[in-house]
Amino acid sequence: MPADYNGVWKMILNENFEEYLKALDVNVAVRKIATLLKPDKDIAHNGNHFIIKTISAFRIITCHFLCPRLQTTISWDDDKLVCVQRGEKQNRGWTHWIDGDELHLVRALHLHPICMRYVACMQNTYSV
Repeated sequence: MPADYNGVWKMILNENFEEYLKALDVNVAVRKIATLLKPDKDIAHNGNHFIIKTISAFRIITCHFLCPRLQTTISWDDDKLVCVQRGEKQNRGWTHWIDGDELHLVRALHLHPICMRYVACMQNTYSV
């Protein structure tokens, strides 16, 4: 049975995020601003349906998907939620998993981990 991702998660650590953005060819000004942000994650998870909101001071990005997803490959690997994206940068993606009360996020490019983000659970109340 996959882990329960429901809840509001607050970022506690963001390692190598600027290097990840640089690998994606994001310009230096945007990289500098982005590394200063500490977005929260609001995740509603019900079975294979997910709604993930990334909330920062500048905007809210909402992603709705079913797991598995066909356009971008999102699948379960035990308790880990794994995404491989296709587009300008091939084999870009991320992996989410829960360890205790922390939500971990690894961002990868060409299937090599570049950036780690650690997020602490603030509340666990949602269901989709």
